[in-house]
Amino acid sequence: MTSLGGTPELVAMVQTVVALPVMLLSLPGGALSDLIGQRTLTLWAQSFLLVVSALLALGAFFGLLTPTLLLICTFLIGSGRALYYPGWQATVFEFVPKSEVTAAVALNSSNLNIARSLGPAIGGVIVAAAGAFVAFVVNALSNLSVIFVASRWPKARPSQDLPPEPLGRAIMAGLRYVTLSPVLIKLGLRSVVFNISAIAVLAMLPLIARDQLDSGAGTFGVLLAAFGVGAVAGSLYIDRLRRLIPLEKFLAFGFLCFASGTAILGVSTWTALSIFGALIAGAAWSFVQVTLYSIVQISSPRWVLSRTIAIYQIFVFGGNAIGSLIWGDLAGNSGTEFTMLVAAGIMAAGALLGTVFRINEVDGSRVDISGSWVAPKPALDMAMKSGPVLTTITYRIREIDAPVFVDAMREKRRNRIRDGAMRWTLSRDILDPELWYERFKVATWADAQRLHARRTTESTELIEFIRGLHQGDQAPEVHYELVRDPGVSLNIRDATVTSNVP
Repeated sequence: MTSLGGTPELVAMVQTVVALPVMLLSLPGGALSDLIGQRTLTLWAQSFLLVVSALLALGAFFGLLTPTLLLICTFLIGSGRALYYPGWQATVFEFVPKSEVTAAVALNSSNLNIARSLGPAIGGVIVAAAGAFVAFVVNALSNLSVIFVASRWPKARPSQDLPPEPLGRAIMAGLRYVTLSPVLIKLGLRSVVFNISAIAVLAMLPLIARDQLDSGAGTFGVLLAAFGVGAVAGSLYIDRLRRLIPLEKFLAFGFLCFASGTAILGVSTWTALSIFGALIAGAAWSFVQVTLYSIVQISSPRWVLSRTIAIYQIFVFGGNAIGSLIWGDLAGNSGTEFTMLVAAGIMAAGALLGTVFRINEVDGSRVDISGSWVAPKPALDMAMKSGPVLTTITYRIREIDAPVFVDAMREKRRNRIRDGAMRWTLSRDILDPELWYERFKVATWADAQRLHARRTTESTELIEFIRGLHQGDQAPEVHYELVRDPGVSLNIRDATVTSNVP
């Protein structure tokens, strides 16, 4: 963009059009990944990226490459990445246990940063030796390696005999899960603040090389490589440091280190000092990003993992898009140095977020799926799409235990709705005050089974606690009821399935 004579606003816009597709397509991509599998989606997305990259190469060959065309192709490439990347990230659980997720995410991040370090150098050599067209062709062909590897992955087998959710419902399920998960909301908000500030480094780095260091693409490549080297170094040591430093102190340390690197890049007119600032910023980038990403993955059950990663990426790239626009406009009006110092100040203030949005150490085993629920056999010949289905659970609770029971049911309500329930209610019998009724509805019989199949270890422990408050020799009685409108002509009779497994 700088070689095409792009203004500061257009240079920063490159980061915006990379980030914007993630905000638009990441969640549908995550839902598709959970529904059809990471392998299939990766193959389709990489094939799309191959086509777009080839078109970019043709534009360079015929001399048609303009700032506008570059932004369009960058947007399309970002769209392809947005579709497959949540599932790509989620595959870490295919290879390592949860106890090693932080190290695995760091390794994945270090691969990305090695590519970020070597990519500009390789691209610069190719451009110098053979021109932009050949560089873009090499870029297009690089997608073939991912297609080859993904094609050799084993096809995922469905974990249950249920039909896949419709895409729209799967997207809503992901949104519902995240909005009812306080730790994921805190992670998203922390990430927005970090990325709004942090993107100033990547967005302004070409201008720092051109204006402050009075140099060109070679120096920009060196600074970007230094940032990548720092990020790789941070990735190599993050697991060791995380075992020594409490979570919140480690995140604050990462914020402050990035603020320091940003300030150095903002004021330095000496290349060696700027390289040092880029190294610090790169290491801090890994400290914060890898830590937040790993907590997101550890905090999410497998059934919704790609979607929670996708929603988290919306926070990440939303911060990138907003920050790129802010810093590009500010640099155009007030200069690069002032812009970087403002970004550093916001980043330093972000170190205090732990006092408001505190994140505790996460036990990943708490979101493991519990296989304790067995679907009852309806006496009615029901199809998976039969519904709506109303579930009623009857409890007998002593008056002295009622306050504790209500508090526990408040948490159970959140779990039920998070897993797919609608219109959850808790009521008390006015003639027999010891009787309590929990009721909730789902759209179909398949959704009722999905809801219970999503039960985590944490949810199971809560259910067992509530069972302990229930009086009587039998477990709380459960009714699964097929809701029918008496004003509608029916070909089948109403159904009520009784069970003692809530």
